[in-house]
Amino acid sequence: MPRAVYQFPRGFLWGTATAAHQVEGRNTNNNWYAWEQQEGRIRNGDRSGLACDWWGGRWKEDLDRAVETGQNAHRLSIEWSRIQPTPDHWDEDALDHYREILQGMTDRGLTPMVTLHHFTDPLWLMELGGWENPDVVGLFDRFVARSVDALQAYANLWVTINEPNVYYHAGYVAGGFPPGKHNLQSAVLVAQHMIRAHAAAYHTIHKIQPTARVGFALHYRRFLARRTWSPLDRAVRWMADAFMNRMFLDTLLTGRMNVFGRFTRIPEARNTQDFIGLNYYTTSLTAFDLRAAGNAFLRESYPREALLSETGFLANVPEGFFHALNWLRKIGKPIIVTENGVEDPSDRMRPQYLVEHIHQLWRAVNAAWQIKGYFHWSLVDNFEWERGWSQRFGLWGLDPATQKRFRRTSVDLYAAICHENALSWDTVHQYAPQVLSRLFPE
Repeated sequence: MPRAVYQFPRGFLWGTATAAHQVEGRNTNNNWYAWEQQEGRIRNGDRSGLACDWWGGRWKEDLDRAVETGQNAHRLSIEWSRIQPTPDHWDEDALDHYREILQGMTDRGLTPMVTLHHFTDPLWLMELGGWENPDVVGLFDRFVARSVDALQAYANLWVTINEPNVYYHAGYVAGGFPPGKHNLQSAVLVAQHMIRAHAAAYHTIHKIQPTARVGFALHYRRFLARRTWSPLDRAVRWMADAFMNRMFLDTLLTGRMNVFGRFTRIPEARNTQDFIGLNYYTTSLTAFDLRAAGNAFLRESYPREALLSETGFLANVPEGFFHALNWLRKIGKPIIVTENGVEDPSDRMRPQYLVEHIHQLWRAVNAAWQIKGYFHWSLVDNFEWERGWSQRFGLWGLDPATQKRFRRTSVDLYAAICHENALSWDTVHQYAPQVLSRLFPE
């Protein structure tokens, strides 16, 4: 008797995602390197160090592994501080290095997706005030123009800014990212400048490369009121959703930035995306809590029944993924899942997380929604920002001290999905049998 198969369309992109500072190593000229040197900023005092040694050439073996396991695309970022180490100097050797990587992807049959800003900024930019300085819009546009002009022969799929909502929240409200501020007014200013910078970059890229496809990557976290009967829980849920999920994207749709009822016109931002990048990890419950004044009286938790990752950082809520896709598809632009994954060093939770999220992805694709690809976070364990090496998101494990890679079971699970361009009964039966009856009911 034939087993059921959830098939994806021909040409669907299956890949993994990485970011420059998290994998390259020896990255000493940006704000995150400086942040790592400050006591108490990174969990356990970790440093990125060699990271995954991609700058030393180990991208080759990692991308070989990606191809051998069926992937046909890869998302990476380029490092602004390497390409423009000072305001008046462009490093052609760095651009040559990225050309080599992108050519290496093409030679391996991988479609490159290039992110132009993934959390890190040159030290010289921070000395000028970083993203609070309105000059950053023009400075970023210069960097984009120089980089895209140099790399256009190797890529035509561009992400301008990764998770701008995380950048301005974590850096200027929560304070866990550099510059470590707790100032909502600064966060709103940074958001406005990032919107203007994205819009400028969008137009610049299309002038240089008219056939390019350009978007940004939104970190979407579904918020649900913990007590649906509580108007205060519903109010903080609405505020979190407005600030984290809707503000940046809505501005690109309307040309007006809405900050809790206060509007700023940014008409040049309207319709500046050819696709929407979606980063989805989890769903959380929101509750009003007077003890959380420093976080706008918002207290987050996870659904009681949800399976939690080893450190409790993420909950497995695949239905939230489908909700996110459903919300975005109404905009009418193609969607690319630019990140999705879970930290799981023992690889006990990841197989279930992966197959359940891929199943929700198939549900959306099967409904004829415009979803063009899926990039799992991440190819190999890497430096996870303020959480250092305490979390392991890689399909492949990494010992950062020795640079030794080791194969997790999820490598073969994801390989089966990529090779088959499908999620099959046999694959789920082998790797995540505990959810087989839910995904393939009799």
